[in-house]
Amino acid sequence: MSIRVVLATRNAHKVIELRRILEEAGLDIELVGTDEYPDLPDVAETGSTFAANALLKAREVCEFTGLPAIADDSGLAVDALNGMPGIFSARWSGAHGNDRANLELVLGQLTDVAPNRRGGAFHCAAAIALPDGDARVVEGTVEGTIIDAPRGSNGFGYDPIFVPLGGNLTLAEIAPAEKDAMSHRGNAMRALVPVLKELLRP
Repeated sequence: MSIRVVLATRNAHKVIELRRILEEAGLDIELVGTDEYPDLPDVAETGSTFAANALLKAREVCEFTGLPAIADDSGLAVDALNGMPGIFSARWSGAHGNDRANLELVLGQLTDVAPNRRGGAFHCAAAIALPDGDARVVEGTVEGTIIDAPRGSNGFGYDPIFVPLGGNLTLAEIAPAEKDAMSHRGNAMRALVPVLKELLRP
């Protein structure tokens, strides 16, 4: 019998993506998003690192539902901005989730930065919390360069200005399946698989 696990998101695309990774790994898990729990309050991301925020969300969702919970936190770290926007990526311009304003603010802050100093990385921490109190966190990264103007329409957030190391296309220009295979989030979720196998074994 499959084990029900809650993914701390209302984003159906994230649920589908992780379901695909779990199926490929041969894990018999019934993964649901927090839409299944409409009374679940939003979790304030008060941690100072991606890992802390992911653990915070996983633990609170686990406590509310009484089920194992997975959560992630991710963002863009720009070398020339001392690792910022980092954990503030989704609200860098002030308003949470205003992708266009966030992207334009980063580009504005890099206006006079030479191309060879525009390195950066997307980071993602993925955590699982269990009702017995056990919790683990893993991380995934993809390094690259911040270009000076957005390109592509497949991605979201900072994807249109980020070119992965060794490539020529932004994350918003490559096919979704290709992005999943190399992204920071995909890397973190795949790193979580052996942890799930250990913690959720019958």
